[in-house]
Amino acid sequence: MKKIINGLRYDTENAIEVGGYSSGHNPGDFQAWHATLYKTPRSGKFFLHGEGGAMTRFATHHGNNSGWGEKIQPMDTDEALEWAEQYLDADCIEEHFSDLIKEA
Repeated sequence: MKKIINGLRYDTENAIEVGGYSSGHNPGDFQAWHATLYKTPRSGKFFLHGEGGAMTRFATHHGNNSGWGEKIQPMDTDEALEWAEQYLDADCIEEHFSDLIKEA
């Protein structure tokens, strides 16, 4: 998917995939969703590409009806790290956010 938001191009075909997560619901379920965190190759900006059912943040809305949808959401580094901490494993996070991780 390719989208231009605030004059910036986000393209899943050319971006670096950080990692993805699926909700675990059956594909026909209104709560089913899948999202992948990406980083742009040149500027290193993060964005989330997601698809999901009518009861997810990725849903499309047509009047009073909602259905399966697909969206790109730009994220700053802190938002991307927060999403990664919730949905990705530690090795993946260390690979892409090593400059932000500190020892406990």
